[in-house]
Amino acid sequence: MKNPEFKVSHTTIWVSSVILGLLSSAPQLAAHQFNAAEAAVNAVLTGSFAILMWYFNIFMLKREPVRKRAQGISYTRLFKSLLFGLVVMFGLAWLQQLILSQINFGPTMLMVEVRGILINLVFYMFLNLLQHNYENQYVGMELERIKSDNLAAQYELLKQQVNPHFLFNSLNTLKAMVEAGDAEAVDFILKLSDFYRFTLESRRLDLIHVQEEMEIVNAYLFLQKARFDSGFTFTSKLTPDTFKTLVPPFTLQLLVENCIKHNVVSPQRPLDITIYEDHEHIVIENVLQPKKGGVKSTGIGLKNIGLRYNHFLKKNIEIVQDDKTFKVILPFIYEHNHY
Repeated sequence: MKNPEFKVSHTTIWVSSVILGLLSSAPQLAAHQFNAAEAAVNAVLTGSFAILMWYFNIFMLKREPVRKRAQGISYTRLFKSLLFGLVVMFGLAWLQQLILSQINFGPTMLMVEVRGILINLVFYMFLNLLQHNYENQYVGMELERIKSDNLAAQYELLKQQVNPHFLFNSLNTLKAMVEAGDAEAVDFILKLSDFYRFTLESRRLDLIHVQEEMEIVNAYLFLQKARFDSGFTFTSKLTPDTFKTLVPPFTLQLLVENCIKHNVVSPQRPLDITIYEDHEHIVIENVLQPKKGGVKSTGIGLKNIGLRYNHFLKKNIEIVQDDKTFKVILPFIYEHNHY
């Protein structure tokens, strides 16, 4: 998560510092022997100290990693702030002694140091509280955004799973097979039943094993083979170890479907689709032979696959295209990543 930008307005810093400077001189106004010069010097020095500590505490807070801020009060940062404040206040007390040589340096020094510690503590606690409140709001907004993205991905996945065009084409293919007395018509019905059974079983899951996903892909490809015959070839080079990794349901099926949807599929120009593994990634690759006129792609399917991978793994999918091939590269998701 990117560090939220934390800001305190300069107006707040300067106005509050001026007020603190004036308040520090209030006891002198009630004194029997009021000294205007002494009150003015005291107010200026206190106000200057307040400004310096504002900016120092903000600087220290911004340097601290977000993870450490989330743990609560940082005693290391508090110690550094108090130490810096003591040094600054000592310098200001010494400057006050130079300007007002008649005052007693010892008691004055003790008074200004105590005042400095109190001011520093107030600034530190106020900034700490303000930062935590700001980050909590930011985290809440991020959670809402992720929830919204996840719901959009689930909705799009559901639409893909009950795609009416796919069902219409499958039933037309089945009708033609039955009318022709095709011996594979029964197998076609069973595969179509399997495909929609996978749909019902998987849509309530966040992740499934690649082996289960490949069963969905094989059922889908059997149905497409009945329609396109030798119009495409599919080669899987996945190993048993890869079958044990996880994918969001219907990810590979959707990518294979996109290959068929956006490219020429015919016995004269068979479409080659290959799925293989490469350095902790699953790669779905197809020869690029786009249809004339093309099927306009909204990119929603790929976008939602990317959203789901980012949600589960905090990693992005890769899309690589050149003049000959189109690839989608998915990072492995292991059991321990999910749990």
